Amino acid sequence: MAKSKVLVVGGTGHVGKRIVKACLAQGHTTYVLQRPEIGLDIGKLQMLLSFKEQGAHLVEGSFSDHQSLVDAVKLVDVVICTMSGVHFRSHSILMQLKLVEAIKEAGNIKRFLPSEFGMDPARMGDALEPGRVSFDEKMIVRKAIEGAKIPFTYVCGCCFAGYFVGNLSQLGTLVPPKEKVNIYGNGNMKVAYMDEDDIATYTIKTIDDPRALDKTVYLRPPENILTQRQLIEKWENLTGRKLEKCSIPAKDFLDSMKDMDYAGQVAVGHFYHVFYEGCLTNFEAGKDGKEASELYPEVEYTRMESYLKRYV
Repeated sequence: MAKSKVLVVGGTGHVGKRIVKACLAQGHTTYVLQRPEIGLDIGKLQMLLSFKEQGAHLVEGSFSDHQSLVDAVKLVDVVICTMSGVHFRSHSILMQLKLVEAIKEAGNIKRFLPSEFGMDPARMGDALEPGRVSFDEKMIVRKAIEGAKIPFTYVCGCCFAGYFVGNLSQLGTLVPPKEKVNIYGNGNMKVAYMDEDDIATYTIKTIDDPRALDKTVYLRPPENILTQRQLIEKWENLTGRKLEKCSIPAKDFLDSMKDMDYAGQVAVGHFYHVFYEGCLTNFEAGKDGKEASELYPEVEYTRMESYLKRYV
């Protein structure tokens, strides 16, 4: 079977650039949406030009120009959107509704993968304010996709290693602590971690796979399902240094929100669901879900011991 042609929307972002790379590596004809809104952001432009050098096609389109989106969508079989859903960057989840309208009008798309990749919003109905906005908006997008009868795959279920592993899951930093590490509760809640490059590899594996059609694919590789304490222990073994552990009770952690800005409050809520409630691991995939590591056992995903070595 011929490999699908793919349009990546949000291709210069943290996940998007990896999706483009994985698309090309797996032999797909790859288009990247080039939006005029990048303006004078030379970093994004240079990244787009580097994609072109690697074999991707750049296609112009804007969310303020419906026909340009329709025209871009008509070039491909699959659309993958990776627009940011985090509040300390550009929170753009609902912009995808314009993409849904374009896909609906084009009528040719055999799979749409919206911007997901983290917690499964369908399981976050009781999420805390204000962080629940991320899940509510993703569910609005899902409802639009399914209402338009657009074939889909939702890819979700893990913590990005870049944001949660190198820093030993500490808020407000991306690098490991040197002396003291905060532990959420008892630190024994199971969490799924994944290298963002592997997220991209698994995502592209799904697009031509009938087993993933109209399903949620969970990114929960068994050897990367770890407690926070296990993650810290791996770091201590690598460095040969013990860190002072400071356990934060759930109430104290939630109370810390009151002194934070909006983005900080969102982050605390999300950390709470992951590290105190275990929202990434406290369920089975079920009949509408699939485990990526079971579907694609050939993928040699990065183990977190190996990932941490770059920080030593």
